[in-house]
Amino acid sequence: MLNGFKDFILRGNVISMAIGLAVGAAFTAVVTGFSNAFILPLIGLFTRGTGDYSKATYEVDGVVFPYGLFLSAAIAFLITAAVLYFLVVLPMTKVQNRFTAKQEEKVDIKAALRDCPHCFTEIPAIATRCAHCTSEVEPDAEARALAGLPAQR
Repeated sequence: MLNGFKDFILRGNVISMAIGLAVGAAFTAVVTGFSNAFILPLIGLFTRGTGDYSKATYEVDGVVFPYGLFLSAAIAFLITAAVLYFLVVLPMTKVQNRFTAKQEEKVDIKAALRDCPHCFTEIPAIATRCAHCTSEVEPDAEARALAGLPAQR
């Protein structure tokens, strides 16, 4: 029973996840410290507030609402999300797009439609005969080329 637990803990992905969580917590602490030390005092300067803006409160009927704490947490979240997006997600997406081979799009040869010149019903662009009136029609050369069919004479 303990051997199974040991195998689970020593898997590479569990250790990687634990390291990622530790680094994420440290990064969040740094961003929170930055927003509390620099961003919130700047907001206090612009709004002519004094002191630490994160300690700002609003009182209604004796109930204190510490909206400064919420503002501090929201700014820290926005900074964290922006840094993670622009410095991790965006570059990794570009790297993945560069190294993954683009698969060729499959062309649906029946998706391109046109009208039969005799009965005016919709038929596939590559059709040589109308399914409704059985008239012979000239196939669309561009649709045949997209479908990979040889050109007809």
